[in-house]
Amino acid sequence: MKIVGNTFADLDARMSGENKPPEAEDHRKFACSASILQNRAVPPREWLVEGMIPSGTVTLLGGDGGSGKSLLAMMLAVSVASKSGIKWIGRMPKQGKVLYCGAEDDFDEMHRRLANITEANFVDYMDIADLNFKSLAGEDALLSISNPKTGTLMPTELWQRISTYVEAERPALVVFDTLADLFGGNENDRALARQFIGQLRGLAIQFKCAVLLLAHPSLSGLSSGSGTSGSTAWNNSVRSRLYLERVIEDGYESDSSARKLSVKKSNYADTGNEIFMHWKDGVFEAEPQETGLDRYAMTAKADRVFLALLDQINSQGRTVNHASGPNYAPRVFSRMPDCEGVVKEGFKGAMERLFAAGKIKVSERNSRGKVQKFLEKVAENGA
Repeated sequence: MKIVGNTFADLDARMSGENKPPEAEDHRKFACSASILQNRAVPPREWLVEGMIPSGTVTLLGGDGGSGKSLLAMMLAVSVASKSGIKWIGRMPKQGKVLYCGAEDDFDEMHRRLANITEANFVDYMDIADLNFKSLAGEDALLSISNPKTGTLMPTELWQRISTYVEAERPALVVFDTLADLFGGNENDRALARQFIGQLRGLAIQFKCAVLLLAHPSLSGLSSGSGTSGSTAWNNSVRSRLYLERVIEDGYESDSSARKLSVKKSNYADTGNEIFMHWKDGVFEAEPQETGLDRYAMTAKADRVFLALLDQINSQGRTVNHASGPNYAPRVFSRMPDCEGVVKEGFKGAMERLFAAGKIKVSERNSRGKVQKFLEKVAENGA
């Protein structure tokens, strides 16, 4: 041992440090002091799709079978991998490589989907060379299996192969389709659900990619419109959750090609955002979002049509009300031939604005000994 220093105190200090057990030396490395952040720039939030799909973590995309979530995910994969700047339902994602692992569709079905998407966007396959896809249909697609003795998940050989691939290629997006085929445990087991999401998140954090996991909702998730499935741990463990569903109002689907994508959960952005779209020629097309004067024109139209239909209803000796039920005004008006395309939510907003402006009111009348409340216009003179 080389001795440096001229005092016994120096020698004692060096000897005491060398004789400490390894765990005593390393305990301070377990956590870091907040002081190291002094004068350090705050790292920006990284997004694959701004406000919807963050990078470095897991996003859950739910949707009933046949709703089109696999198509929507493949469209995202094409958009991320494309060198031509293809938008995904009106949004421009971060560009980079993509790995799409699908356990539901075979190679030919994936080919058909890609053909529709590239044709709709006027690009060829060389433009999306950074999109790599793997069909696991008909194979053992489990990424981990549960050990009943320990109550823990064990990564499979397939998971090791995927991890090795991601480490080498460093994709910006990894898609797993779907949860039911990839998770080898009980979906209602809270601990296993958290472990599986943790496994995927570890991949996302280590290699700085976004992980998109597709899943089917449970029957209760379908009926409630929440889109949840199995244990609440699935929703609680992911940082972002999207839900794709058909557009159904009061049990009625007026357009079988219409879909709604909702942000049900986001730890890093606002929730409740909705994107409406239509299926056409094998792809989804997002409806344009009104801003500025367009939004003003839409609300003005809804207000005008609401008042016109209220006049029409009352002139026929019928009534509508402001509360829920079969005579709920927004519900009735949205189904009338002269609704001019205004939907229930549009009429609901119009009703609130017209109440606030003092243009409609709730009146009462006695019908067969029962007080009936109904909507009517306020006379222009305020009477």
